[in-house]
Amino acid sequence: MSKLKIIHIIVGLNVGGAETMLFKLLKNADHTKFDFEVISMMDEGFFGPKIRELGIPVHTLGMKRGIINPFFIKRARSLVKDAQIIQTWMYHADLFGFLIKNRSTKQKLIWGIRHSNLEKNMNKSLVLKIAKLNALLSKKVDSIISCSINASEIHAEFGYSTSNMITIPNGFELDTFYKIPNAKRLIEEEIKLPKNKPLIVHVGRWNVQKDYPNLIKAIHLIQLKRSDVNFLLCGVNIDENNKELIGLLKQNKVEENVFLLGKREDVPKILSAADILISSSSGEGFSNVIGEAMSCETPCIVTDVGDSAFIVGPYGVVVPPRNAEMLARATNEFLNKTEEEKKLLGKQARKRVIEEFEVKKIVSKFEDQYKFK
Repeated sequence: MSKLKIIHIIVGLNVGGAETMLFKLLKNADHTKFDFEVISMMDEGFFGPKIRELGIPVHTLGMKRGIINPFFIKRARSLVKDAQIIQTWMYHADLFGFLIKNRSTKQKLIWGIRHSNLEKNMNKSLVLKIAKLNALLSKKVDSIISCSINASEIHAEFGYSTSNMITIPNGFELDTFYKIPNAKRLIEEEIKLPKNKPLIVHVGRWNVQKDYPNLIKAIHLIQLKRSDVNFLLCGVNIDENNKELIGLLKQNKVEENVFLLGKREDVPKILSAADILISSSSGEGFSNVIGEAMSCETPCIVTDVGDSAFIVGPYGVVVPPRNAEMLARATNEFLNKTEEEKKLLGKQARKRVIEEFEVKKIVSKFEDQYKFK
């Protein structure tokens, strides 16, 4: 039996939720049934070399952000002409995939929705215009995979077809994300943290939807009640060079106990060291870091955006978005729990990931979409 050729198209391959899930899908898929290739509309970013290490070809188009150039459409068409399936990730790639699909064959097109906030003040105008155009075209697509229940509902309201839409959450690699013994001591020694103090972690790039102003204000309110808490913030551009972030810390007078780590390669260790992960976002699709923290037996306090409440289930705390007071109160209440209560919640959180979001189970759901009826 010949293998199906599947080409994935994504805007870029730097670190992000869609890029991470694409890599996990490629890594864990059944390569006896499928041949994969990847087209990055921009460059190879962080994941390009890692995908090549899996033996999967990666093509980069070198496009710039903005309007799609006809030259790139022609080149991409030559790359996908022999593929049975084109799978795209995020709005720009969805539209690009629609434009290059071979309509003279039975080539299947699968779109990917990775976004759950379509508010005008939270998105660039071009993004909203492309999303609206995609909504008009959505009935002509074979399948639309949404990463969250909430994103599916929001896009249905936005005009997307629901007859061909399915929700598949992100999956988590439990042999990569697990509780690392002595992680807290290792982090304390590396960063020269005051020892044996509660440690709260936030992981996320510098992006308006991560709502760092809400997070920093909450940290200020937490410290008004407790001065014994350390905070680790890590992610792309979360470092001393980010003048806007430094300004927020100074404005809220929290510089002393907040440590900026930038982008880290040892996220499982960071999450294992944490007493709590805070997700302060004003918009999410399906948050990877929440599931990763739960896999490391770290309880989470999350804002009620995207599928964050669904991910934590009964084993985390959910507060409204853009409400620093409630975020701080929930954090302080959690810190008052006994060590036994915290550990039990952490173990229950990991068990939930095993049952609902283990990566092999999720990959099999993607593979079901590759079948031709």
